[in-house]
Amino acid sequence: MASMDPARATDLQRGIRIEIISIAWMVVEMAVSTGAGIAAHSILLTAFGIDSLIELVSGGILLWRLRIEGAGGDLERVERAEQRATWIVALTLGLLCAYVLISSVYGLIIRSVPASSWIGIGVSAAAVLVMPYLAVAKRRISRRINSDALVGDATNSITCAYMAGTVLVGLLLNALFGWWWAEMWLHFYFSSGWFVRPWRHSQKHGRATKQLNGRSDPII
Repeated sequence: MASMDPARATDLQRGIRIEIISIAWMVVEMAVSTGAGIAAHSILLTAFGIDSLIELVSGGILLWRLRIEGAGGDLERVERAEQRATWIVALTLGLLCAYVLISSVYGLIIRSVPASSWIGIGVSAAAVLVMPYLAVAKRRISRRINSDALVGDATNSITCAYMAGTVLVGLLLNALFGWWWAEMWLHFYFSSGWFVRPWRHSQKHGRATKQLNGRSDPII
């Protein structure tokens, strides 16, 4: 096996480090958002926490891929595992979207009022700041190592930042003005992003597979 170019090896290590940071943040975001959402009976905040869990799984798979290439391993085996994981993530996103939509309609009908959650406001505000930084770092590294998967993960980070902004607006309107119904209506906007994300996941995987099958050098 030919030795890896030192510059590429360095960039791969940078990719691994940014994914570790991303995963660590998603663990915090998931735990705090889900816990605060359940405590406040906020569907919007709870769904944001569950989405963080899904992103955590996706980030873990990408970290695995980066480490496999860094060690000179078999990327085709990783690609097959990622294909199965991609469809699991897509299915989970679809089920979560259905849950949010049904719960939102039901909440509006019975006038279910979520409690204010300043903890939720804090974690969503932090995500608005953290996720764009991670996205920029991932996109910069992806250009250096020619990684479609890392580009896709950067896009997910930007999407997460937009979702965090949506959650932040809903929670603030409820906490400051008592507009509980704003959370319910923002559920529909929040869940609309999940309708397209399974399709994007499958498209990203399809592009990566074609490149992997069409080239002899490692592609992630």
